[in-house]
Amino acid sequence: MITWMQRHKKYLIITIWISTIAFIGAGFVGWGQYSYGDKAGAIAKVGEIEITQGELQKTYSTLYARYNQLFQGNFDEEKAKQFGLQKQAFEQLKQQALILNLAASYDIQVTDDEILAELKTEKYFFKDGVFSKELYKNALTANNLSSKEYEDEIKKNLMIQKTLQLLPLQTLKGETAIFDALANIADKITYKVLTQKDVTLDTSDKTLKAFWNTISGTFMTQTSYDIEYITQKETDATYSDTQIAAYYKENKNHFKDAKGKILPLETAKEKIVQELRATATKKAALKNYIAYKKGKLADAHTQTATLSAKANPFNAEILEKISKLGLSSSYLKPVLFNGKYITIKLLKVNAPTVKTYAQAKPEVLALYLKQKTKSALEEKAKKILHSFQGKTTGFITHKDAEKLILLSKDEANEFLSKLFVSAHKNAYITLSNGKVVLYNILEQKMLDTPHTNTSETMAKLKTNLFNTALIKELDNKYTTEIFVKGL
Repeated sequence: MITWMQRHKKYLIITIWISTIAFIGAGFVGWGQYSYGDKAGAIAKVGEIEITQGELQKTYSTLYARYNQLFQGNFDEEKAKQFGLQKQAFEQLKQQALILNLAASYDIQVTDDEILAELKTEKYFFKDGVFSKELYKNALTANNLSSKEYEDEIKKNLMIQKTLQLLPLQTLKGETAIFDALANIADKITYKVLTQKDVTLDTSDKTLKAFWNTISGTFMTQTSYDIEYITQKETDATYSDTQIAAYYKENKNHFKDAKGKILPLETAKEKIVQELRATATKKAALKNYIAYKKGKLADAHTQTATLSAKANPFNAEILEKISKLGLSSSYLKPVLFNGKYITIKLLKVNAPTVKTYAQAKPEVLALYLKQKTKSALEEKAKKILHSFQGKTTGFITHKDAEKLILLSKDEANEFLSKLFVSAHKNAYITLSNGKVVLYNILEQKMLDTPHTNTSETMAKLKTNLFNTALIKELDNKYTTEIFVKGL
């Protein structure tokens, strides 16, 4: 986090602006309920700096959207939990808070003039080449932000910038020379790739069952939920011109073009009707929810389903909400899914049970192959290490992945990263995907012309080491109090 801030001091506020617009505009992503202590509004305190629920929510939403972009829209709450997104968000805020405590100890100040000057560098608020107060206010209003909230964020990040500027790092000539020597060594090697095809494993039921018997307790069915639910379709109600005009008058800020300008009534009519229908549909769904709970919903067309993480006709977010229900509080308020509101009643929770061999066999086979293939390949590598015939390369460096034609680019990069820190002339390297690469270094030489900017590499390394040490030191200096569960 600090590395990013140091390398992008100039662009911190731009990033904050883009993140805020993108993620508030899209709506915050939630992660469940917290149990609060007696610190009003604060979820944690680092030194003298409080971290609020709103800050954690914004940071979480920012990270969520970044991951969602990386996953091309296929990121969900289940993956967010796997990636520990909540803890990542908190860690970012904690590191910022540690630096802000340091800033306070140095009595670092940010003036209103500095905040204004930073604002006037933001091209997002420019119109015809000039900073526009009107565009600035409209942009914040459209994204449910107050100028105080946005300017406080600018102030905080300017404070962090000023503090980091007090801690410059320089690269010494001797350090660069050492890196030059290490980074510009080139090896000529012979290498051979062993894969699962190079070994034969017994995968008979007899063998797999014996393997399964030793770890059968680890193969469990998933928790599942028997539910009953009703669906509220979108209303097709019609509205008079008077109703449309009245709604437009009260909510015209909802209807804007790509440039942020409010659409004329006639242009916005279709969107107004859509919004009116969405509101009416939600109200109808809530009304039916109350009647459903009381058992007074006439002609209720209910459906039933059994949900689990692997068999889910809805989505991960709805499953997460169902998992928080109990038989004493078994109704879930209407949730929007595929354009329809769904009201759910939990009927039964099916606890996990140990799978039978037949149920577990695909997982057993996959785990067996993963474990046994690795050991079998490494055993074979040891036997042929000193006699294997492989592919000979020209002189390669740690940046020459494309020259290792028997490996994919990712595999080659992983192999090279391990090769150039190995102390062995003739050995083998096991890759993360299970493949084993045997190698024999035939020759070594120093490159006449360095192929990499080692001073930049050295600077990054020193910065990373310094940042790690700084955060550790500040973490020891300033106490962190956490007022909620799960952080």
